[in-house]
Amino acid sequence: MSDFDRSANARYGAGVARSGVSAVDQGLRAYMIGVYNYMTLGLGVTGLVALGAYMLSDVQVVGGHLTANALGQALYGPSILRWIIVLSPLAVVFYISARINSMSAASARNAFLVFSGLIGLSMSALLIVYTGASIGRVFFETAAAFAGLSLYGYTTSRPLSGMGSFLIMGLWGIIIAGIVNLFLHSTGLMWALSLLSIVIFSGLTAWDTQAIKENYYVGDGHEMVQKKSIYGALRLYLDFINLFQSLLMLTGSQRR
Repeated sequence: MSDFDRSANARYGAGVARSGVSAVDQGLRAYMIGVYNYMTLGLGVTGLVALGAYMLSDVQVVGGHLTANALGQALYGPSILRWIIVLSPLAVVFYISARINSMSAASARNAFLVFSGLIGLSMSALLIVYTGASIGRVFFETAAAFAGLSLYGYTTSRPLSGMGSFLIMGLWGIIIAGIVNLFLHSTGLMWALSLLSIVIFSGLTAWDTQAIKENYYVGDGHEMVQKKSIYGALRLYLDFINLFQSLLMLTGSQRR
């Protein structure tokens, strides 16, 4: 992604100087709409895959115990497939990040949709733990918060790059602490990480939106604009998903 991010502010300014504010505004508006459209498509795929996997698994609670068919046991039980589903999105996102400059826009879009589907398989387990009503409520809460934070990142004239460096450090801290808690099983630490995650990903939403906006360049061709839109959508998608999961963990109503 070095070509996408290098000298973003200078290139954006150069585009304004050459083509005029009106042309940039129209191009930038179309570019950002593309980012949000791809992000929405990814969330839609995630939601449909999660619901489909849950329904096909025939999950039921009998006598306080969870039962499911063979698919459900493979998806939600201690199986190798479960670990593949959990870890494979990391491989896909690393692949997209490493190859985005060389792959075609169509390949980038397909990889993003595959990633969104794998996340849906993983997140389908949330439908077992939390009630549908609380998942819907938290989703709309997340959407409202995300919209406000992204709008701030888009409209503010304040540079957020310094804040971004701090947030990335905090994100790595959350990842490391989360791995440690896999062995500690500390409820208190889990809640603390959820609270910290809300703060971190709220800030990242505004920072990523500003960075995506500044990455626009009026001289880019259609193929490059599409790839930038897809990569920008991936960044905002990850912010949304992590913010949603953190809020759900703190405020969601669990099934009894």
